[in-house]
Amino acid sequence: MLDIKFIRENPDIVKKACELKGFDDYTDQIIELDKRVRELKTITQSKTAEKNKITREIPTATDKAPLIAKSKEIGAEIANDLAELADKESELNELLHRVPQIPHAKAPIGRDDTENVEIRRVGTPREFDFTPRPQWELLEMNNWYRPEKIASICGTRTYALFGEAAELELAIQTYVLQKLIAKGFTFVNCPAITKPQTIFNAGHFMGTDTSVMTNDVFMLTDTDRCLAGTAEIILNSLHSDEVLNEKDLPIKYAGFSPCFRKEAGAAGRDTRGIVRIHQFNKVEQYIYCTPEQSDEMHEHLLNNLCEIMEDLELPYRVIEACTGDMGFNKVKMHDVEAWFPSENTYRELGSCSSIGQFQARRTNTRFRANDGSMKFCATLNNTGIALPRAIVPVIENHQNPDGSVNIPKALQPLMGGRTKIGGKHNG
Repeated sequence: MLDIKFIRENPDIVKKACELKGFDDYTDQIIELDKRVRELKTITQSKTAEKNKITREIPTATDKAPLIAKSKEIGAEIANDLAELADKESELNELLHRVPQIPHAKAPIGRDDTENVEIRRVGTPREFDFTPRPQWELLEMNNWYRPEKIASICGTRTYALFGEAAELELAIQTYVLQKLIAKGFTFVNCPAITKPQTIFNAGHFMGTDTSVMTNDVFMLTDTDRCLAGTAEIILNSLHSDEVLNEKDLPIKYAGFSPCFRKEAGAAGRDTRGIVRIHQFNKVEQYIYCTPEQSDEMHEHLLNNLCEIMEDLELPYRVIEACTGDMGFNKVKMHDVEAWFPSENTYRELGSCSSIGQFQARRTNTRFRANDGSMKFCATLNNTGIALPRAIVPVIENHQNPDGSVNIPKALQPLMGGRTKIGGKHNG
């Protein structure tokens, strides 16, 4: 959320952000409510002081009745004022949680993903001298995948990998974690069960009504818990209500967790294979830093994922999201998309986001600057790797005519030295 003082002093900037991001503009209502809240606080303080003064005079007064009556009258007024204050503060809080983050001054302006900007391409899509197989054919022909059986047991949009594909999934995850740890990230094995408020604290939903999450989030019936869709949710609250020291920033986490998403808005899409499913595993990069460090840390997170794409020997491109596509809580965002041969296109494998102080205000995560002042931290996140989605471009790009898959050199030590898997079941 944004600082009310910033909104009060920069209404035009906030209005423009709402316009650029395509969200409803509540700026005028917020300013009016803020004005009334401050008035009521002043009024109640003044009346309380008057009531206290009268209370002190009563014991020594010759005629106590008028003073007692006046005290009761002011007390009733204070009660009414406090009731209005509570209502106005609640309304103000609701609207403050509906104001989007201000986009970066250099972010491309656009309405939706059709106006995102391609920054660069790395690697050249492979030209096959045979007809390449899509992911599901490679998985099934090698007995790595039994979609019908798993669906009958667990329902649709679930998956299980078998044999060498399961080993490959674990190898990719392990490789990415080891790489991030070597870069100074602290590994956190995160729970996937959390509280709805924790998701709201990450700024993924507007307002304060947690019921709006039910279309996207798996709620655990008869509990006060739900399933998180990313380790970012947990990492974002690790330092809630804490005061960090500037000398300790940036703090870098590599969080791993199972992730759960309803994918309610994706009906009919990616129904085959392992691209879009309800449960998956993800390594998440997350950073707490000073606002001044944010741009540098954004490049750091983005470059880490780009390096991982190159380590997996995947052609990829980097896209900068325009204002209308970057989302509610982001200052700026870049997507890293790998080449999917079966679809003849690039698809997202990770999203790098600068959040500014937006999340830290919700979690009350601050730091003491070197000059002694107190400030809110800036936060950033980016995918380290999402599995099993990342397996798709790996097996499709590195496949052979017999259905075997060449293992990227970086993963071979984690695959027992093997350079190739599969193919032996293809009669």
